[in-house]
Order: sequence, then structure tokens, then C-alpha cells
Amino acid sequence: MKYSVEQGLARLPGPNGERFAELIAHGSMRTELYAPRGHDPQQPHAQDELYFIHSGRGQFVQGQERHRFAPGDAFFVPAGQPHRFEEFTDDFATWVVFWGPSAGEKNETE
Repeated sequence: MKYSVEQGLARLPGPNGERFAELIAHGSMRTELYAPRGHDPQQPHAQDELYFIHSGRGQFVQGQERHRFAPGDAFFVPAGQPHRFEEFTDDFATWVVFWGPSAGEKNETE
């Protein structure tokens, strides 16, 4: 099945003002389109995450690090790590993929 950014944007904001729309779910994996406006209120999540920037520019704060982002960039965030998008443009939208067990997957080297 095919999913598009346009499908996600058409569902935003959600009925309670949500700025994310779940488009794909399978087992522990969920894929959402996330398009906050003004500020990013998210808190750390229980699962590991991947972000794939679709549109917009800004800064991604991950723990103590800051990264500039643009379309085509990707970020991995381990479960429980504080993170947020800041100073982003009005057209900002990103795919986010959540997967795995609560507290994240263990790294083979841990």
C-alpha cells in the first residue's frame, strides 16, 4: 500500500489540534507524519525513533547536541532521549517511525 505526505497533511490538525497523523501500523512499528506549528511540545518516547525530514528547515535538539536540518536529513533517537525541533519554518513536516519494545532495542555491543 502507498502512503503520502499529502495524506498526512490532509488529516492535520487532528480533531483535538494534534499535529501528527498515524498512517502506517504493523506490529510494534508505527509511522506518522509530524508537522508541528510554532513550537514542538513533544516529550521523550518509549520506543526508538527515526525521523526523515520531508520539508522545512530548522534545528533539531537531541540531548545536549544541536543539528541544523533540511529536507532529506534523517535522525535516530533512542527511546527515552529528550529531543525536539526548534526554529523551524512554517512548512516543516517529517516522517517519524517508532518501533521495538518499550525502552528501546538493545545495541549488540551493549
